[in-house]
Amino acid sequence: MKRAACPRWLLAARCCWLLAAVPTGHGQEHAHSIRLEGELILGGLFPVHSRGSAGAACGEIKKEKGIHRMEAMLHAVDQLNRDPDILANITLGVRILDTCSRDTYALEQSLTFVQALIEKDATDVRCASGEPPIIAKPDKIVGVIGASASSVSIMVANILRLFKIPQISYASTAPELSDNSRYDFFSRVVPPDSYQVQAMVDIVTALGWNYVSTLASEGNYGESGVEAFMHISRETGNVCIAQSLKIPREPRQGEFDKIIKRLLETPNARGIIIFANEDDISRLLEATRRSNQTKHFLWVGSDSWGSKVAPVHLHEEVAEGAVTILPKRASIEGFDRYFRSRTLENNRRNVWFAEFWEENFNCKLSWHGKRNSKIKKCTGLERIGRDSSYEQEGKVQFVIDAVYSMAHALHNMHKELCPGYVGLCPSMNSIDGRELLQFIRAINFNGSAGTPVMFNINGDAPGRYDIYQYQITNTSSHGYRVIGQWTDNLHLNVKDMHWGGVDPTIPQSVCSLPCKAGERKKTVKGVPCCWHCERCEGYHYLADESTCQMCPFNRKPNTNGTDCQLIPIIKLEWHSPWAIVPVFIAMLGIIATTFVITTFIRYNETPIVRASGRELSYVLLTGIFLCYAVTFLMIATPDIILCSFRRIFLGLGMCISYAALLTKTNRIHRIFEQGKASVSAPKFISPASQLVITFSLISLQLLGVFIWFAVDPPHTIVDYGEQRTVDPEKARGVLKCDISDLSLICSLGYSILLMVTCTVYAIKTRGVPETFNEAKPIGFTMYTTCIIWLAFIPIFFGTAQSAEKMYIQTTTLTISMSLSASVSLGMLYMPKVYIIILHPEQNMQKRKRSFKAVVTAATMTTKLSQKASERPNGEVKTELCESLETNTSSTKTTYISYSNHAN
Repeated sequence: MKRAACPRWLLAARCCWLLAAVPTGHGQEHAHSIRLEGELILGGLFPVHSRGSAGAACGEIKKEKGIHRMEAMLHAVDQLNRDPDILANITLGVRILDTCSRDTYALEQSLTFVQALIEKDATDVRCASGEPPIIAKPDKIVGVIGASASSVSIMVANILRLFKIPQISYASTAPELSDNSRYDFFSRVVPPDSYQVQAMVDIVTALGWNYVSTLASEGNYGESGVEAFMHISRETGNVCIAQSLKIPREPRQGEFDKIIKRLLETPNARGIIIFANEDDISRLLEATRRSNQTKHFLWVGSDSWGSKVAPVHLHEEVAEGAVTILPKRASIEGFDRYFRSRTLENNRRNVWFAEFWEENFNCKLSWHGKRNSKIKKCTGLERIGRDSSYEQEGKVQFVIDAVYSMAHALHNMHKELCPGYVGLCPSMNSIDGRELLQFIRAINFNGSAGTPVMFNINGDAPGRYDIYQYQITNTSSHGYRVIGQWTDNLHLNVKDMHWGGVDPTIPQSVCSLPCKAGERKKTVKGVPCCWHCERCEGYHYLADESTCQMCPFNRKPNTNGTDCQLIPIIKLEWHSPWAIVPVFIAMLGIIATTFVITTFIRYNETPIVRASGRELSYVLLTGIFLCYAVTFLMIATPDIILCSFRRIFLGLGMCISYAALLTKTNRIHRIFEQGKASVSAPKFISPASQLVITFSLISLQLLGVFIWFAVDPPHTIVDYGEQRTVDPEKARGVLKCDISDLSLICSLGYSILLMVTCTVYAIKTRGVPETFNEAKPIGFTMYTTCIIWLAFIPIFFGTAQSAEKMYIQTTTLTISMSLSASVSLGMLYMPKVYIIILHPEQNMQKRKRSFKAVVTAATMTTKLSQKASERPNGEVKTELCESLETNTSSTKTTYISYSNHAN
């Protein structure tokens, strides 16, 4: 009850105003409206005039938006009254009002539609004669067609819903009118701006723009359109708004220049989304031209721009490339024929037609006051389209569809409430607006353009739009060209778009350019479309557009930095300089060692070979050969078998060599130490004993290796840390045996211990005369070997962090072993081979000497040392060795025989 009190009071006051304002008759009451009699009356709201200025309610007549649309309703009603299939035997009437493009004025006018629904109490009103007055019964409006502007429709809808009068708009697109809880009696045959805005967002996205500004005319249409655009943009996250500006209702001078200046504050936001009326659009383009920004801005206009010529007139170059949107429509040929046939004589029902005639033909029907010589007098013989330009207004189709929608709903209602009844039945004498609304929402027919007309639950029509672009061709012709459609999804023909100039590419409107491959986006806080590009450094790759992640340990970023790829696996190749040098040295060593062994075998029974200790010599030469051969094991491609051989032979060659040398030096040391005390021979100096001692020492090395096999079986690994350089492009994985540096040193440690011990004995026997032994050559060998290995240790461990570690350490190790072997081979055996090959006369048997004689001679150090230089080389290194063969048979030929001391 409380809800109805206010409108009843308001309407009662309005009715009293109407009664007071119409004292002189019926004609004056409808001087500003069109009324056609009928059994069912449809209301109509059209912006016949523009908004007035200086306090006036109405301004100049609007030829297209006003007269064209209004005549479209009259034309549609004429067709329906002649149609035998729709509302047969029922005449439709109209009551059309002028809204003057102003919401408050439209509200006052729309009260006319609800007069019949207000009970008037005229008991206190009396005529001068005392009789009760005769009050004309107002028309009962069953439904209203209109309004045009969204702000007007919103204002009017609030009144019509109170009296349950359905309303169908032909042009109002504001999203808030889709609110069925507030505007439940409102429907429209045009899609709401929410569809239009979605289409515009899709266009911006399809063009690759993500940073735009918005511009709206102050008022419901512009502000709600921009608000919807911003809302959808935030939801999708694809478009950011740089600025959102508003054009005042009454812009002051220079206002548009200020707007252009503000838009230029964000120069990267070249795309401008416009929800503005055509006057504001025209002035905006003019201000852009004044600012010399003709090719800078990229306009995207709503349906208020559409395909209209007026906004771009005289500003064609500024508007070039503008993309606009308009509900899908077609030109209605029937209306063209109808409108072109309208004259002053046959169109007297249109009370504004005479005003339109004067405006359209730039003439005057009558003169009041002084005659203006610049304006001709109308003859009445002018014809539309012949004596004036004519182009059907874009919303004519929707006006006709709105009228037909109401007619179809009334027709379906008549079939249900008045089955088989000719004309209106009593059930439709008083039409229930809510019941009619249900029939309106249920309609589905092909409209005037052949497209389906229907409404969803909120009274909205489906979204169907044509996408236009304003283009200037090479022939200097200009106009709008259809470049796509939108029906729930965008279909844009980018190839048909033209942006001016010779560059066919789509201009950019982005805050930040896309990052290069391998660069991540660092978004500016609060502006998701603006970012800085940062390179994914090191071993990081671009996991997504804003995140860099570390590649797995065995991978590195690809060239683009967008993914990880396997790090190449390398090994020491045979053709590498790091391998060629040690292999060359090893091959020379193997050839030399083979030559020595071959020589010794060939001259096995000669005095020098026998005197050098054949058994230990062959053991020592085997060790030297293995030291050279291990080079090939260290360079060959690692596998399990090769890794096993590396473990075995890496230290075995050195172990064999130094075990044999240690046994020799120990033998010499014991012989001469024993000789100082007595003339009896020390124990375990026979060749067999020496071999047992040597192989015992070697067996310890092999035992350690076999324990190593049991604890940690050999296998290969790929070491990605060894050559993990700062630059991922240079990173390599090294295929190698699983032998750590510590394990390597432990493997060689026993051999080094033998080498050091041998060196100690070499030092102890340094005083033995050169004439009687090999102590000094062995000493020189051990001193040189120690120097080699002392140099090896800092080089090997000093390069542990180097990227060339594999090459340096392998090469250093193999060369060190080859040099050690070469020192032993050169100092111990090359002199013997020299005598055997080049001086065979020195390789002759001498007389035998007793062990006592040998020891006695050893004690005469000074004299023997002086005579040593006078002796032939063949006698220097043979006497002592010959003396040690105490267990040979008496028939054995030697240089010196110790047969008397064999036991």
